[in-house]
Amino acid sequence: MRATALPASQRIRAVIVDDEPLARRNVSLLLQRDSEVEVVAECAGGAEALDVIRRAKPELVFLDVEMPECGGFDVLEMLGADAPAAVVFVTAYDAYALRAFEAGALDYLLKPFDDARFERALARAKRQVADERRTPRTAQTLVVKSAGSIAFVKVSDIDWIEAADYYSRLHTGAATHLLRRSIADLAEELDDSTFCRIHRSTIVKLERIRRLEVNESGEYDVVLNDETRLRSSRRYRNRLQSLLNVRREDVASQ
Repeated sequence: MRATALPASQRIRAVIVDDEPLARRNVSLLLQRDSEVEVVAECAGGAEALDVIRRAKPELVFLDVEMPECGGFDVLEMLGADAPAAVVFVTAYDAYALRAFEAGALDYLLKPFDDARFERALARAKRQVADERRTPRTAQTLVVKSAGSIAFVKVSDIDWIEAADYYSRLHTGAATHLLRRSIADLAEELDDSTFCRIHRSTIVKLERIRRLEVNESGEYDVVLNDETRLRSSRRYRNRLQSLLNVRREDVASQ
C-alpha cells in the first residue's frame, strides 16, 4: 500500500529526460511508488530539458546520455549552477560511466535495469537531496564540451577566467578551456570567498594573486603568481580590497 504522500513543499521534485517514450514511462512508473518524490516534468530531448529544469528547478533528474541535438553532457554543461542536487544518468551505453561520474553524476543506470537497482539509485539520490537541503553546495567541477571531447575541469585548478562573448575561457596553468556559459553566470556560482570578479570580463582566484600594482589610470593591475597581468576596474575595487584585506594607500606607497 502506498504511503501517505508528503506535502508538496517537502516532496523531491524530479524531471525525467529521455528521447524514448517507453524509457520515460518506465522511470515514471517506478517513481510513482515513492510518496516522497513528485515527477514534475518529462522531456524528450536535451534542449527541452534545459528550459524545463531552469524553470521547474527540480532537485533530481534522470538523464539520458545520447539524445538528438543536445545530449546529457551538453545539458549538464549548459545548466551550470542550475544543475539539480542529484543527477542519475539512465542509458543503454556503458562507455560513458566514467565521464558521468567525473561530471558529477550521482549514479549511472544501465538499461535494462531491474527494480532493485533502480531503488538503490533512488535511495542514494534522496540522501543527496537531503544533504543539500541542509548544506547548499558550491561548484566543484565544470563540464567543458568541445569537438570530439569532453573535459572535466576542477574548480580548484582554475587560475582565472575571462569573458569570450557569450562564453567563458577558463585558465588552468598553461591550458585553457572554452565553456559555453557566461562569466556573469560563473560569478554567481563560484565561491565568492575563493574567487573575485575584478572586471566585467575577468574573475580571478584570490590565492593566485601575487601582488597589486596601481597603473597609469589609477586602477589596479592584478599580477598573478605566473606574472600574468590582469586589469581591474573601479566597480570591483572595494570588493577586491576587502577580500585581500588591503587599503589602496598601502598599494600606492609601495
